[in-house]
Amino acid sequence: MGGRKAGIRAGAAISCALLLGGCGGAGNSGSARHEPVTAAKAPAQLPVPRGKGSKAPDDFNGDGLRDLVLNDLVKSPDDAHGDDAGIGIVYGTGAAHGLAPGARQLLNPARQAARTKGRSPAVFDAEASCDLDRDGFTDLVVSTDPPYDGQGRPPVPLQILFGSPAGLTGRAVELVIPAEARAGNDWPDQPVCGDFDGDGAEDLVVHASDGRLSYLRGPFTRKGAPRAAGRPLPSPGTVPTGPALDVNRDGYDDLLVRTAEGPATSALVLGGPAGPTRTGTALPSGIDVALGRFGRGRALDAAVGSLDGTYLRYDLPTAVRDSISTPGSVLDAGDFDGDGVSELVSSGAELRILRGRTSGLSATGMVTVPPPARGTTRVLTVADFTGDGRADLVVRTYDGETKDTVAVYAGSKETLVTAKPTVTFSTSEFLGMDS
Repeated sequence: MGGRKAGIRAGAAISCALLLGGCGGAGNSGSARHEPVTAAKAPAQLPVPRGKGSKAPDDFNGDGLRDLVLNDLVKSPDDAHGDDAGIGIVYGTGAAHGLAPGARQLLNPARQAARTKGRSPAVFDAEASCDLDRDGFTDLVVSTDPPYDGQGRPPVPLQILFGSPAGLTGRAVELVIPAEARAGNDWPDQPVCGDFDGDGAEDLVVHASDGRLSYLRGPFTRKGAPRAAGRPLPSPGTVPTGPALDVNRDGYDDLLVRTAEGPATSALVLGGPAGPTRTGTALPSGIDVALGRFGRGRALDAAVGSLDGTYLRYDLPTAVRDSISTPGSVLDAGDFDGDGVSELVSSGAELRILRGRTSGLSATGMVTVPPPARGTTRVLTVADFTGDGRADLVVRTYDGETKDTVAVYAGSKETLVTAKPTVTFSTSEFLGMDS
């Protein structure tokens, strides 16, 4: 079974981003030492703020503030080879720093996952997030490993955890993919949220076999069923990639589809009244793709990361060509200074931010971000957690399976991001939590 760790994911190989949203991952190393926070040393747990519903992205408790999703939590030093603890959620609190590590929640498959044939899954990874039932609370799509004997069509491995005023509570339900919307015997995974038909409701696109996509129209019921689903759609690739964005400003979300994981070509698939049915601009082969408004034209632009540099396609879908020689093949994008133009985050031997300008991206004035601790550093997400209109950079540095540091660098009008993190914590804070 495949599985992408989505915009919300840690350590993915593929990312897309627009202005105040993003995702990605890359290798990095720093110089400062860090120690894991044990359960005994963790900050006191705070109650999850109760909301009334909002349209903010990744807002599971509906209080108007973005929340952070964490896969691959560190393990206890006493049980370094044990099962994955689950999914961690850190909620926004409205404070100056946005996220409050104390307002945290652990999603454990034994407690939150739907059981299949009486069994709880061992795999429980966050994949995508959006408000699928239109109640004002973001929902979380997770991947699992349901029992399968290898005969015939496999079961759907995706489940939905619904948001609420108290956050992601209750037990997940299995995503319903009608038989007529499936193709072949591939695992139906790699979900991407988006309003592809322009009706105001979030839809889902899911991988199907033989170069096709399952298109599930929202809104979804609380039992995980879409409003409608037709025959699988032809696709220029096999790996649907989020987040979906309205690239050409026609009122319909579009998505990127890659021909494979890792180095591969990709193409935009454009939304419309019938959903994502039209193949648009083809992009060159690369390891990663980031979408943003980098400074040319009216539509969005694409940056494709490769080992040789970064290929740029401005003003999609017309795609004026350019390139820039900068190291780093894993990319993210976000408007860190709030000027309406996206910066490009390039991850490799170093974590660097290229400033967006009206004339386009340039390596001139590039900012290098020091990692918060010694180890391997990955970008978790690029998003506005403080509500100030500027994107913030969230990274995770880890040293083995028992030590890590998550750090938030706030967006800055003068320096793009703050020189030092405004928030730091360890995912070991989730150790020993009951919920």
